[in-house]
Parts: sequence; C-alpha cells; structure tokens
Amino acid sequence: MNQEELKKILPHRDNMLLLDEAEVIDGVAHGKKKITGEEWFLKGHFPGAPVVPGVILCEILGQSVSVCLEGVIKENQLPFFTGLDKVKFRKTVLPGDLFETKCEITKIREPFYFAKGEGYVDGKLCVSAEFSFAVTDKK
Repeated sequence: MNQEELKKILPHRDNMLLLDEAEVIDGVAHGKKKITGEEWFLKGHFPGAPVVPGVILCEILGQSVSVCLEGVIKENQLPFFTGLDKVKFRKTVLPGDLFETKCEITKIREPFYFAKGEGYVDGKLCVSAEFSFAVTDKK
C-alpha cells in the first residue's frame, strides 16, 4: 500500500502520516519510512545531530500495525494508543535511513487490540515494543 491507500485505513494526515508504504504478509504488517532529514521532528531533535525521537518510532510502529485492521476501523472511528510496554531502543535512526517495521496483533478484546512490533535499519534492530490501542468512535 502506498500513502494514498494507507489513508483509507489510517486517519493520520499531513506531517503525522509517518508511513511511506506498508503491506500485510501472513498477518504481519511490514512498513517503511524513509527518513529524509526534512521531517518536522528532526528540526529540534537535536540541532546539528538529528536523531528520530523514540516517540516517533513508536508512532510508526502503531501506524504500521494498523494496516492489519483494514476493514475493521470504520469511517467514524479512530485508533488510540492505550499503552506502551517493554519499549527498548537499541540503535538510533538518522536522516538517510530506511526505517522498516514488522508488527503484528497478538490479542483482541474489542475495542482493545494488543500488538508487538520491531523497527529495523539495514537489518539491525533499532526499537522493539509491546503496545495496545483501542478503536473508538470519534467524539
């Protein structure tokens, strides 16, 4: 899926749609984000030594796993993080890197979804996490 196809699943727009592309293979979401160096979150993190913030890496994982919910998230609903657990940062993600994700849903108790994910650059693990989110009606 390209960004236009992702917009049919994800409510994120403009600067907050952080995936360039994604696909689901055997229940595992594989996402990609090329870090160009022009992203808004790099401007102050850190001047002269830009590093993708950990919270942004977690958001990319969350957006990536959401493609597993194609057809589940309705037009009047939004997915919201409800928890992050066992987050570990192992390698920095820098401008020029291609950040690739592997995420999957591990348990469902509607409206809650539980997942785990990993993010890589050049095959090296940068971040891993367990997380949960709820699909709820827009307020």
